[in-house]
Amino acid sequence: MGMAITHAIASGMGGMRAAGDLVARMQIARGMKIDEAKAHVAGKLKCSVSDLTDPILMNEARDELGLGLLHPYGGSPKCMEAKFNIAELLEIDVNCVQRFRSHLSASNL
Repeated sequence: MGMAITHAIASGMGGMRAAGDLVARMQIARGMKIDEAKAHVAGKLKCSVSDLTDPILMNEARDELGLGLLHPYGGSPKCMEAKFNIAELLEIDVNCVQRFRSHLSASNL
C-alpha cells in the first residue's frame, strides 16, 4: 500500500515532468515524509518547494543537472546516465546504479 500512495503523490506532483519522481525517491530511499522530501529535493535543486510542481522550471533544472527529461533530445542524459546523476545529486543509493557499478568492477578484474 505504501508504494501505491507514494506513486500517487509523485504522479500528482507531475512525476518526471516536474520533480515528483525525485521526491518519491527520497520518500522510498530515506523514509522521509512528503513535506521533508519536498524540502530536501528543493534544497538540492536550489529552488522553492512550490517550484517543484512547475514543469517548465523543473524541465530547465533537470536539463541543467542531467536528471533526465520526459522528452529527451540528442545528447541529453537518458536512462542510466540520468540515474547516476540523480543518485549523485540526492546522495542516495539507486539499486540499478549500484548493480551497474558492481558488474563493471567485476568485469575489470
